[in-house]
Amino acid sequence: MTLTQLYHIITIAETNSMNKAAERLYVSQPSLTSSVKELEKELGITLFYRSGRGVTLTNDGAEFLLYAKQIYSQYENVLEKYGKGGPYKKKFGVSAQHYSFAVKAFVDMVKGSDMSEYEFAIRETKTAEVISDVSVMKSEIGVLFLCDFNRRSMEKLLRSAGLEFHHLIRCQAYVYLWKDHPLAKEHSISFGQLEGYPCLSFEQGENSSFYLAEEILATNEYAQVIKANDRATMLDLMVGLQGYTLCSGIICAELNGSDFVAVPFEDDEKNPNSVMEIGYITKKNVLLSQMGERYVEALRKYLGSQT
Repeated sequence: MTLTQLYHIITIAETNSMNKAAERLYVSQPSLTSSVKELEKELGITLFYRSGRGVTLTNDGAEFLLYAKQIYSQYENVLEKYGKGGPYKKKFGVSAQHYSFAVKAFVDMVKGSDMSEYEFAIRETKTAEVISDVSVMKSEIGVLFLCDFNRRSMEKLLRSAGLEFHHLIRCQAYVYLWKDHPLAKEHSISFGQLEGYPCLSFEQGENSSFYLAEEILATNEYAQVIKANDRATMLDLMVGLQGYTLCSGIICAELNGSDFVAVPFEDDEKNPNSVMEIGYITKKNVLLSQMGERYVEALRKYLGSQT
């Protein structure tokens, strides 16, 4: 087995076509087919189903691809740190819960990078997809939070996915709302004060559990609840319907604008103000690339400026 063969498998899986993969790799199709067959013979498994419509991974192939990506990613990281690198455009991706600070750190990182050398990706998505993206190495880093309520379940999910959580910052909960909301000028806001307004939360999928919610107090009974898929829609609902959400209070005005405020959440016996521990996840025992290190540095720098 060679690194070249691993890269061949990764490229074929990305394109779902021997022809397209051969074009991208600048090799002939017969040579590529021979490379795959030799590897399949060595491994004793079939990696791809072949048909007139292209190629798809077998179950064995899908499992092998995870290891291939991890090995090849580590090879690229070592080259990036200690060598001249290969001829291919490097990829770097981040998956995150809906945090403007995660995007801000990404922007700062990209600004200081040579975009001609990299294919960048930032994915604001559901919690389960953040975990999945990092698990299958679609993204090198994921950004999410833990709290007293979800910690045990989330840590179990991370362990089963071969991931580890790295601490960034701890913060109390805030109520995030439009600057002209009737409660925007309050020094703090209690749960009772919010009863007449819709609670906004990010949709996590039909079969998701409370443990995957991006907001604290997810198990509370809210008289009015509206779910959204993206931050832009969430902000529109705050203005149009005087909605609110419970968040970390770390808001990037540079990206979200100055029309929104974060007011401290006032806890009580029934609604404790859970501490949110924000961090990033990576594959276990995987060396971060230089770009990964730079992104984490940008995260720490921005979050450090907010405390």
